[in-house]
Amino acid sequence: MRIGISIGDVRGPATLDELAAQVRTAAELGFDTAWSSQAFGWDALTSLAVVGSQVPRISLGTAVVPVPQRHPLVLAGQALSVQAATGNRLTLGIGAGIGAMVRTMYGLPADRPVARMREYLTVLAPLLRGETVEHRGELLTASGAAAVPGAEPPRVLLAALGPAMLRLAGEHADGVVTWMTGPRTLAEHIVPSATKAAESAGRPAPRVVAGLVVCVTGDETGVRGRVAEAFALAGQVPEYRAMLDREGVAGPQDVVIVGDETAVAVQLARLADAGVTDYLASPFGTPEEQDRTTRALAALL
Repeated sequence: MRIGISIGDVRGPATLDELAAQVRTAAELGFDTAWSSQAFGWDALTSLAVVGSQVPRISLGTAVVPVPQRHPLVLAGQALSVQAATGNRLTLGIGAGIGAMVRTMYGLPADRPVARMREYLTVLAPLLRGETVEHRGELLTASGAAAVPGAEPPRVLLAALGPAMLRLAGEHADGVVTWMTGPRTLAEHIVPSATKAAESAGRPAPRVVAGLVVCVTGDETGVRGRVAEAFALAGQVPEYRAMLDREGVAGPQDVVIVGDETAVAVQLARLADAGVTDYLASPFGTPEEQDRTTRALAALL
C-alpha cells in the first residue's frame, strides 16, 4: 500500500511558501503522492501547478475537484496545464460534489449525480487525450478541444461512496477516492464494488485511495475529541454520514487513525488488508503534531 499525504487547506490555512514546504517535505521523506483537496481556499489544480513545478519527482494528485462548477473543457485545460507544468505527474481525482453545497453555494442542480457524472466522464476522457469533442447530451453540451503541448492524459479517479457511483468508477475511471470511510466499509463495500465493476467492464483492478485523518500521539482520547469538534459538520453531510453509519460508528472521531507509532502501524495494516492501494494521510493537530505524524508515517514507508 502506497502512502501519500495531504497538503493545503485540509490541514489548516497555508501560504504558498508553506504549501511548497509541505510538498518538499513529503518528497524528501519519500511519500508517494502529495494530494490537494478543493476546499474553500487554494484552488487544488493551480496550487499543484505552482508548487509541483518547484519540487521534482513526487507524484501529485487532487482528491478531489468537484466538477459541477467546472465544465469539462475547462477542467481538461486545467488538468493538462498541470501536466505540462509538472512533467506529467498528476492524478486527477474528481467528484460530484456535496449535494447541499452544489445547490446552495453555486445554485446548480445536484439531482441525478451518477447520470451527470457518467455524461461528464464521457466528455472529459477524450478531451484529456487531446481529442475534439462534439457532444449534445441530455445534461451536458460540449464542443471543442483542450490541447496543451507536452501534456499526457492523467489518470482519473472518482470520488465514490454509494453503489451506483462505485459501479461508474469501476467502469469508467482508473480508481476510487474515499474520505471519512472506515476499514470495514472499505473492505466490505468500497473495494469489492469497484473491483467487480472494473472486472465486468474488462478494466484493470481499480486504484483505491482512502483518505483519513491521522495523528501520532500519546493522547488518543484528546485527539479524538478535537477531531469530533473540528469535523462535526462534515460528519453530518449525508454522503459521509451514510458511510459512518455503514461502519457502525458515531462520527469522524471514530474513523480517525490515532495512537502511538505502533498503534498507527496496526491501523494502516488493516487498511492494506482491506484492499486499499493508497492511503491518503491527512495529518491533524498543531504544526508540531503534524510534523511528528508525518515523520512517523515516513518511517513506515
